[in-house]
Amino acid sequence: MKQTGGTTVAITTIDTDPEAGTVEPGAEEGAAPNRRRPARTVAAVLAVALLVAGGAFFVAGQQLRDTPATSNSALTDTAATTRVAGDVSNALGKVFSYSPQATAVTKESAKQLLAGKALQQYAALFGQVEKQAADQKLTLTTHVVRAGVTRLSGSSAHLLVFLDQVYEREGKAATTAAAQLSVTAELRDGRWQIVEITSR
Repeated sequence: MKQTGGTTVAITTIDTDPEAGTVEPGAEEGAAPNRRRPARTVAAVLAVALLVAGGAFFVAGQQLRDTPATSNSALTDTAATTRVAGDVSNALGKVFSYSPQATAVTKESAKQLLAGKALQQYAALFGQVEKQAADQKLTLTTHVVRAGVTRLSGSSAHLLVFLDQVYEREGKAATTAAAQLSVTAELRDGRWQIVEITSR
C-alpha cells in the first residue's frame, strides 16, 4: 500500500524471473511421458546386461566342454578303451614272445602289429635277438599284467603297460623280469597298431 495525498493505492508486484517455479499450462498432462523415459532406459540396460551375461556363460560352457579332460575318451568311452587296451596287450604279447624255432613267426607278427618308429626300432634290434635265441636256445614269453589307457582321442591312444617276461634257457631254470612301457597306438584300417614304445 502507498498513500498519495490521502488516497491509498494498492501496488502489485509481478515476478518475471523465469526460474521462479511457475507452472506452465499443460505441464501436468506432460508429466506421465517424462516418467516413462527412465523406465524404458532401465529396461534397455537390463536387456543388454542379460545378453552380455548369456554370452559369457556360453563362452565359459564351451571352454569347459573343450578342456583336455572332456576330450579324453578314455574317461567316457568304456568300450573303445577296453578295445585299445586289449589290442595293444595282445600285440605286445606276440612281438615280445619267441622261441628258437619260431623267430620268423614273431618277426611276421611285428610287421602287422607295429608301424612307424616302433617297427623301425624293432626291426633294428630283432636281428640280434634272433641270433641270441638260436645260440642260447632262449625262449621268451611275455604276459601283459595291466594296460591302462591314459589318453584316447579319435584315432590315437596312449597307454601305460606293465608286463612280466619269462626267460627260459635250455637246461636252466626260468627267470622272470618285470617291465614297464609307455605305448602310443594309432587306429589304422579298423585296427590298433603300435607306433611308439618307450621303456620306463
